[in-house]
Amino acid sequence: MMKDQFRYKAWANSEILDALAKVDEALYPEQWKLAVRLMNHTYVVDRIFAAHLSGMEHQFQDTNTPETPTVDQLEEDISKSDAWYLHHVGQLDHGKLKESISFTFTDGDKGTMTREDMLFHILAHGAYHRGNVGMVLSSCGIDRPKDTFTRFLHLTDASRRAQT
Repeated sequence: MMKDQFRYKAWANSEILDALAKVDEALYPEQWKLAVRLMNHTYVVDRIFAAHLSGMEHQFQDTNTPETPTVDQLEEDISKSDAWYLHHVGQLDHGKLKESISFTFTDGDKGTMTREDMLFHILAHGAYHRGNVGMVLSSCGIDRPKDTFTRFLHLTDASRRAQT
């Protein structure tokens, strides 16, 4: 199931970023910046936890970057990160999911989570902030994407629409 969930995450990120690209930055500068910063925050947190999952150090001092990226750069970064997670969950065996990993949060606090907990956090955290961005999009007159997991499943597997 993790593979489907991370395929969904990649699709939902693409949907929200496509909608975000429609925001007129000149008309809605504060909303645009907020939405981009929220999505950039999800990207940074994804990369921090990717480092934890890989047993590597990350370069982030905070859960966002000082600079605000362009939507194009953000889309490229998030797409690469989503591809990393898809590959990562595809390589994990079930037993590894329960493995605990200790790490340090960006605020210096210590933490320990299982791989499964970390992966769930990435999924939930991204969904939470895509919802935030959807509300910002609405305030700019942009329709929020219909990016639910159920929609994704039915778009990617037409047999789910078959009546039994």
